[in-house]
Amino acid sequence: YLKSQLTLDTLRFITCGSVDDGKSTLIGRMLFDAKCLFDDQVSALQAESKSHGTQGQDIDFALLVDGLSAEREQGITIDVAYRFFTTNQRKFIVADTPGHIEYTRNMATGASTATLAVILVDARHGIMEQTRRHTLLCQLMGIRQIILAVNKMDLVHYEQAIFDSICADYTAFTTDMQFDDITPIALSALKGENVISRSGKMRWHIGPTLISKLETSNASLAQPASGFVLP
Repeated sequence: YLKSQLTLDTLRFITCGSVDDGKSTLIGRMLFDAKCLFDDQVSALQAESKSHGTQGQDIDFALLVDGLSAEREQGITIDVAYRFFTTNQRKFIVADTPGHIEYTRNMATGASTATLAVILVDARHGIMEQTRRHTLLCQLMGIRQIILAVNKMDLVHYEQAIFDSICADYTAFTTDMQFDDITPIALSALKGENVISRSGKMRWHIGPTLISKLETSNASLAQPASGFVLP
């Protein structure tokens, strides 16, 4: 097992987007569903969800990433939180970046070492100003692979028309940008739909699950054609 782990490559990616689009919840759900948590971590998460969580009696997966006391009190991400996890196919280092405009510089810090960005969009609100700003920053930092994660599909009754409309808006916005790959995925981080396993409630979605796309994306940094460029 250890020998096989040594042969795996590592993908560094970030989650970004507008505030309250579910970035921390998505990472927490990935860690939970990928069985990357110890039993005592799960027990602590269940206890903390009752005292600090925002999901009633259910597990608040965002608490796995939002570790600062100020983050838990305000229910937002402030600092960049790095998490490591692995599957049978690849190792991952993910940076959960804040969505608030006041902490945009922290998002830029996380993007500076990433090769892929998961840009989350709340299905109820569509493309927001911070969605566009974070996309531009990803391009500025040399990220060439984007996963457009249309989250909270459970809150719009898993309607394909809403997903297609958001994808069309984002495609129009990024037409002139130099991204090598933009993959839209319809998901619900809270419910675990299309995160690790394929959703039975969105059979119309023919794209990959989030984890399968992360496992097959290019893990190497893009090399500049020549010389050094400072945007």
